[in-house]
Amino acid sequence: MARTKRPTRRTTATKAPLRRVVIANVRPEIDAGRYACKATVGDSLTVTANIFADGHDRVAAVLRYRHESEKDWTEAPMELINWGLDLWRGSFPATQTGVYFYTLEGWVDRFQTWQQGLRKKSEANQDVYIDLQEGAELLEQAAKQARAEDARRLQQAAAALRGSDGVATATPVERALDAELGALAAAYPDRRASTLYQRELRVVVDREKAGFSAWYEMFPRSASPEPGRHGTFQDVIARLPYVAGMGFDVLYLPPIHPIGRTHRKGKNNNPVGEPEDVGSPWAIGGPEGGHKALHPELGTLADFQRLVAAAHEQGMEVALDVAFNCTPDHPYVKEHPEWFRRRPDGSIRYAENPPKKYEDIYPLDFETDDWRALWEELKSVIVHWVEQGVRLFRVDNPHTKPFAFWEWLIAEVKKEHPDVLFLSEAFTRPDVMYHLAKLGFTQSYTYFAWRNTKWELEQYFTELTQPGLQDFFRPNLWPNTPDILTEYVQSGGRPAFRARLALAATLGANYGIYGPAFELCENRPRSPGSEEYLNSEKYELKHWEIDRPDSLREYIARVNRIRRENPALQRDRNLVFHAVDNPQLIACSKATDDLFNIVLTVVNLDPHWTQSGWVEVNTPSLGIEDPHQPYQVHDLLDDARYLWQGRRNYVELNPDKSPAHIFRVRRHVRTEQDPDYFL
Repeated sequence: MARTKRPTRRTTATKAPLRRVVIANVRPEIDAGRYACKATVGDSLTVTANIFADGHDRVAAVLRYRHESEKDWTEAPMELINWGLDLWRGSFPATQTGVYFYTLEGWVDRFQTWQQGLRKKSEANQDVYIDLQEGAELLEQAAKQARAEDARRLQQAAAALRGSDGVATATPVERALDAELGALAAAYPDRRASTLYQRELRVVVDREKAGFSAWYEMFPRSASPEPGRHGTFQDVIARLPYVAGMGFDVLYLPPIHPIGRTHRKGKNNNPVGEPEDVGSPWAIGGPEGGHKALHPELGTLADFQRLVAAAHEQGMEVALDVAFNCTPDHPYVKEHPEWFRRRPDGSIRYAENPPKKYEDIYPLDFETDDWRALWEELKSVIVHWVEQGVRLFRVDNPHTKPFAFWEWLIAEVKKEHPDVLFLSEAFTRPDVMYHLAKLGFTQSYTYFAWRNTKWELEQYFTELTQPGLQDFFRPNLWPNTPDILTEYVQSGGRPAFRARLALAATLGANYGIYGPAFELCENRPRSPGSEEYLNSEKYELKHWEIDRPDSLREYIARVNRIRRENPALQRDRNLVFHAVDNPQLIACSKATDDLFNIVLTVVNLDPHWTQSGWVEVNTPSLGIEDPHQPYQVHDLLDDARYLWQGRRNYVELNPDKSPAHIFRVRRHVRTEQDPDYFL
């Protein structure tokens, strides 16, 4: 059945017909339709449901969909994929950004039901004369709805079923059971008693970067090539070829706004700063302005616009940090004191996460009586930077602000700017993280940084790729951030950094690193047991020697090139783990739907010792059905090629040489030109 346009159905009959079809267990459907699922442009959204009716009548169904800009529905056929479970499947293409609506409609297919009964009676050599007359009536009814040529064909078929002498013969029976006739009749069904699913569901379709991206975080104030000098936007522009050369397509900047002087933190988060201390970029607001202003030492708005343009020329986008924090020096404090919560002594409450204290930050009171004005002002902050060319925002600690605020803000921004994407930085309880994704956040930080053992990784990523969760939650994997220096990389050194990069880049379609700390393997903690960096860049200027010979720069570039050249790594839904008999080795694969592109990754999780083992390859998931069929695994990291056969294959990884294999699996195909060709 071809896709067709149909207007919204309206029933004018005074007596409602009996609707016999049941539509249940529709997927994706997030919380009974309360929230939208997610897709990216170019995706095909697949919808499944249990669709059935009483008795033995055959059922037909369509998937109805429309973009928010359209009035009429387009219909796509649904197919029965599991008769015993009454499971149906249909799909439609997401061709543009914005919101699509979709629902389902099912009805008793009287012609298919009639064909089914006729076939059984004919095979039992029963008299089918009356049955043929019934079929003719059904065809004539379909002809009334059909286009001119189709109507003529249906009328001819009806006449053939009736027979010129009123006697049933084999010829009209064969004609009646013709599959082509069944398809023609199915195109004009009687849907007066059809069942329309009770909900119109939604899918938010984002641009491609929502589903596949590589982020690089850097502090612009540390971009200066000269030690001790505050970096500028011009310095960041000069650094762009370095970042682009590693294969990143998003340059993420921590807050670039004025930093308050009152209670400014000193180096290593010292609560008492020195006059020369630069403070934390997340302590936003000073005499120069607030969230719409720029730190004067970084440059002007024109300088920032040049940075955005220069990034585009390098194939990158600039992402900005959204941190709705205010210092005591922020203009909001004087202009809108009602937007802040007071303590019993009349002072404004500063931020706390006991026992941590953030005296340099005042949290906004989202429950203030003037909340509407506050919310509109914060929305205008996002819109301001959108107008400067920014389309990506990383949101700091969204779980500490009301859910209702984010749902409203994201919907309002995307209403006018559907290409804007939001990354949620919420390291909190799972349900809170997932709820933020439901509310509209495009991507989400995860617990990846703290999942280090094989069991932890397999369990966690099995959870993230479960049906239902994957419909709305897009993970973005970060092995390090300015706040997170895990014990694994502290103790594992360079091999640990390389292993975590290989995992992040292949387990997730979206990932990021905090650099240059990552490529330079910065792993000195502030104190034993701490995840804070010693001499953290959050509180001081840093001078990074980005040309150091021990940098992972080339390794990162190769991994990102592998991601760009292999479509299998550009999605999250296709992850398969493979058993390995050594708990220090983890193996996983991703493949495109047509199995033309297959990538198998094996990583040594032990950064100190060589580990070896036998990989139990799930060959059917790689499109290899014959256990004796050889296949080639081509290591895209070092260009080595190995010939494997069957399920059990040996691997050995020395972390000092290379802690990972990223194999392109090439299946053996015999051709006349080359009997040993590998696809």
